[in-house]
Amino acid sequence: MTTGLIPGEQPPDPRPTSGLPHQWREPVGHGIMPVENRPRSSVITARAAASFEPVGRSVASARSFVRDTLQGWGFADIVDDAVVLTSELVTNAVIHTSTWADLLCLRCDDGVRIEVTDRYPEREVPLRGPAADMGGPDREGGRGLQLCAALAGRWGVEYTPAHKTVWFQLDVPERPVGARSAGPVLPSELLPIADARVRVAVVQIDRIGAVSSWNEDAEELFGYKADQVIGKPLTDFAAWPHTPGTGTGIAEALQLSRWEGSYGIRDTTGRVIPVYASHLRVRDTDGDPSTVCLLVRDHERAVLQTPLRVPSDSAASSESQSTDPFEVFIGSPAPDDLDGLLQRTVERARDMLDGDSAFLLLATDDETELEVRASTGLPSARQRFARVPVEAGSGRYGSARMPAVHDDLAALPGAVPLLNGTGMRSVVTVPLKVEGRLTGSLGVAAEGAGRYSNEEALRLQFAADRIALAVESARLGELERLRRGSLSFLVEASDLLAGTLDRDQTLALMAQMTVPTLATWCAVYTIADQASEPYLSYVLHEDEELIDGIKSLLSKIAPPDPVPTPGARVWSAPGEVAHQAALRTSMRSLGLSSSPDTRVTPGIGPTLTTASAVGGETVVLPLVARNRVIGMLTLGKPADEHFRQEILELAEDLSRRAALALDNARLYSERTAISQSLQRSLLPPELPAIEGVEVEVIYRAAGEGNEVGGDFYDLFPISDGAYGFAIGDVCGTGPNAAAVTGLARHALRLLAREGLSGPAVLERLNSAILDEGARSRFLTLLYGELRPQEDGSAELKVVCAGHPLPLRLRQDGTVEPAADPQPLLGVLEDLELYEQTVTLDPGDVLLCVTDGVTERREGPRMLGDDGLADVLTTCTGLTAGAVAARIMRAVERFASDAPSDDMAILTMRVPELHQN
Repeated sequence: MTTGLIPGEQPPDPRPTSGLPHQWREPVGHGIMPVENRPRSSVITARAAASFEPVGRSVASARSFVRDTLQGWGFADIVDDAVVLTSELVTNAVIHTSTWADLLCLRCDDGVRIEVTDRYPEREVPLRGPAADMGGPDREGGRGLQLCAALAGRWGVEYTPAHKTVWFQLDVPERPVGARSAGPVLPSELLPIADARVRVAVVQIDRIGAVSSWNEDAEELFGYKADQVIGKPLTDFAAWPHTPGTGTGIAEALQLSRWEGSYGIRDTTGRVIPVYASHLRVRDTDGDPSTVCLLVRDHERAVLQTPLRVPSDSAASSESQSTDPFEVFIGSPAPDDLDGLLQRTVERARDMLDGDSAFLLLATDDETELEVRASTGLPSARQRFARVPVEAGSGRYGSARMPAVHDDLAALPGAVPLLNGTGMRSVVTVPLKVEGRLTGSLGVAAEGAGRYSNEEALRLQFAADRIALAVESARLGELERLRRGSLSFLVEASDLLAGTLDRDQTLALMAQMTVPTLATWCAVYTIADQASEPYLSYVLHEDEELIDGIKSLLSKIAPPDPVPTPGARVWSAPGEVAHQAALRTSMRSLGLSSSPDTRVTPGIGPTLTTASAVGGETVVLPLVARNRVIGMLTLGKPADEHFRQEILELAEDLSRRAALALDNARLYSERTAISQSLQRSLLPPELPAIEGVEVEVIYRAAGEGNEVGGDFYDLFPISDGAYGFAIGDVCGTGPNAAAVTGLARHALRLLAREGLSGPAVLERLNSAILDEGARSRFLTLLYGELRPQEDGSAELKVVCAGHPLPLRLRQDGTVEPAADPQPLLGVLEDLELYEQTVTLDPGDVLLCVTDGVTERREGPRMLGDDGLADVLTTCTGLTAGAVAARIMRAVERFASDAPSDDMAILTMRVPELHQN
């Protein structure tokens, strides 16, 4: 990836001009729109550019680049939309069209413009005319323009003969500008009490969340010296409040452009000191983001807390005007996120009625249940999105739609299920309503009985009426963020699925992305071909101990029908079979079974647990790729749970992406299997045993999947007592090189067994290679004939046609070439080759290698012929196998990177006479 950042520059137009038609075109720095909708000119105040190579990891790099750039420019409001759009467009370039992607970010006075350019010249340049169909939502690709139309304020496409540029512009929302007035005048006795000196701790946090600065007031407040905390994460000292539904943690708060609120810091004694904090996200002179945290004791929060906002033109008459009741109750500024608003609400409600605990529940869309979203003063076990039903009659939450006061819960157990076992005696609850519709319930409880009356209920209802509309608005905003989060989820899922071509890993990724985000458990069925039945390939549950039980249960059920119709359909078989199995097991355990075997079944526990795990709703989504059903994705919930429609829609989108990734993995596996089978066919199945000569071969194919072609070797009997051997290297890899490899190995055997000499064999092989025409390749080859002698030596006749020379190791440790270089094969028609005779005495070794050994590199260094000879001098007295192993270890240790070329090593050694 290459990047460049030019702040404050008006950039030139980077695209070449031509007379060819394109959709819209105007100089960079202006919003590109049709002429009739062209906006006013915008001044470019900053520019960031990057280029990404056509590999899967580039998509994640592009997202990070856009996120860092926009956050550095202070445009946090539009970061998420920009990242989603950029991810889709860069994916189209580097994944689908396999070209480099050029990314350009332009900061204007009215927003941000981002351009993504691919280099796909083969694509036809469209003429101006009616807008092309961007495809429906069910298409497996081509959603980038749909997202631009949905999320961007303006967008367009430009074509040139060599490039295609898709751009979009996001407008920055207007921020209120004005002064904040001071708070009201308070009597001296109502002012907060502070120490003799108000200390403000100033803490600087770097981009990874570690403390980079710690002032003297921080040392006094918390007891740590600067050298004790600098470099450590703030999360090691921060005591973040664990509240239900709180999506913003300390790490997220440090990433926000501004944040204000309460939490705690643990001092050196382990005691938590409540503090009020104000965070400001800044950027240093080098452009690196960091966060400045101002911390005071919580009771001194007035030093940092933002005052009430009062219009400046009404400041003089503020005494005659009433303050906004919402601001009075919730405080100012109001939290922007739903979780913060709900938590602030329960804390203020508890303080207003001087209670011991408070809770807030939000209603589901159908108003049949209330879900705990915030609480204070209650056990954490009750803060995990617990749900209670809304009943019309008396009993549990029968009064949810009306204010209610309970003087003593001990006399009416179960009236408020959330408070069972908490020690709370009295409670007041009021509904939250918007336009007459129940949206939630707010309650305050105390440990003493009879604490509340109708007067407190009216006060709490007044506060609930002020906050209900804000809560509903924040809830709708959260729902919109969840929908956009779904887009981010799909982007990340596509990234992960595109990053692997392994079938098993693809299946595992499908399941892991589904559980527990979308479902409690899932199972993946695969179909090998149209004539095959669905096969259960993968099962995952969020509790690993239940996986085997679910797998066993599903293996006894007929798989769902492979229906290609899109969408999720309910599959009731797992739940029904699980309940029946659990019922039979329970009856046998009670001796009620009609079976003659009434002994207690030891597996009752796992059976009932499995039934509970799969007893909820189960749905099946087809995995369709290239117009063929290749499997099914099954999602399940535990007992009494159902899927939300939004989850099923998200699962359907995921299934389309997963199906394509799974089919790609299948195609890659088939290609790899063919490649490996062909590679094995080009090598001899086994080496013959030669009396009086030790022989060892080591072959290492480079590249993923052992790409066919490259180096080869052979050793075969020619006639009584004579053996032919060869080691060669074909130029290049792939099918064309493999064709020459197969031709050479089989031709050598046939020609040698005809009784031809070595030069005659190679000359005829040279003619056969040239006859291949366009498929012919250069071939370096060392060929020889080996004949053991009666005196214990071995006679070799060798021809070295352009191949690395064989090396002979004598017993005294000297190393010398055993042949002279001659022309390689596949170049000249008329070759004049000759053979040389070499005698290996007892103890001598002949080493033959391919150029993958001698050309092993580490930076500018290369092993070379001299380096190989140096290693061979250390092999005196070793067997042929030990010599080959030592050579291979030396080659592998010469460089840290994996070998980039095939390597073959052939060693032959004549044992000493006393070993015979």
